[in-house]
Amino acid sequence: MAINLNKITLEKQGDSHKIDLSKGGDNISKEIVINLNWTQRAGLWAKLTSNAVDLDLGVWYELKDSSKSCIDGLQFAHGNGGTKNQVSKQGSYAQKPWIWHSGDDRSGSAGDGENILINPQGLSDLKRIIVYCFIYEGAAKWTETNAVVTVKVPGNPEIVVEMGKQYSSQKFCAIAEIVFDSNSMTVKKLVTFHNGHGDCDKAYSWNMQWRAGSK
Repeated sequence: MAINLNKITLEKQGDSHKIDLSKGGDNISKEIVINLNWTQRAGLWAKLTSNAVDLDLGVWYELKDSSKSCIDGLQFAHGNGGTKNQVSKQGSYAQKPWIWHSGDDRSGSAGDGENILINPQGLSDLKRIIVYCFIYEGAAKWTETNAVVTVKVPGNPEIVVEMGKQYSSQKFCAIAEIVFDSNSMTVKKLVTFHNGHGDCDKAYSWNMQWRAGSK
């Protein structure tokens, strides 16, 4: 694990960092952000040769009342999404699950990538989150994406997992687990690769039902 004043990089599988949320002060009212940022190394050439890669950020979550679900671009495609304060398959920031996906970046060209927002007012309801990323379109070449996942908690150094350095041929990656206690949250690096949502479900015992989806 590499640490400086502004960033903590979880380098090895199993590396973790605990954040004390009781010392947040004014920051406790500010949103927690899980960000996926990536680029197309081959740029226009990749698009012209049908080699463009579409990356997606998602989370599986479990609340303390035992309810659980996942949120990603496949879940809220085809008009199944909603605004920040609504309850939809895009989540909800204003009420349970207190998690909202801000939108899908199909090209990797958005300046701030894909973001999932967590409302700190709902931290007492949250039990755990598994952050995942998958390649929806294109070959499973993680090294060509320059992908970086960052967990941003106001008033704390950013927690970073670099995805672009991975070499697996599988398209689905469980990146990190976030466990919530009464006054803290612990981020642990997973970086395990799977053949889709269902395969990852079996590995982490989510016990959910899955069917094929599309955007």
